[in-house]
Amino acid sequence: MSAFFIATVTVKDGEKFQEYAVRSKETFDISGGEIVLRGKYVAALTGKASHQAAAIVKFQNMNALDDWYNSKAYQALIPLRDEAADMTIVKYEVPQA
Repeated sequence: MSAFFIATVTVKDGEKFQEYAVRSKETFDISGGEIVLRGKYVAALTGKASHQAAAIVKFQNMNALDDWYNSKAYQALIPLRDEAADMTIVKYEVPQA
């Protein structure tokens, strides 16, 4: 079963966020993660949204996603992430049809 995370982002420091974006992509590449979407917020069709951007990243399965998140490489980026942005990361599992 494929696994995804969706991150919603409100940027606090643009330069630090750009650094985080580049360095986090490197950790996806190592762990087999694939960026499906990375984009800026445009408008809510229903409800309210308070974030500025979002990203969706796909992994082969939940174990791969968890291994990525818990990796030394990604854990080392968390202080930079927290300085750069307010971010919510939620993981999802997609059952096979």
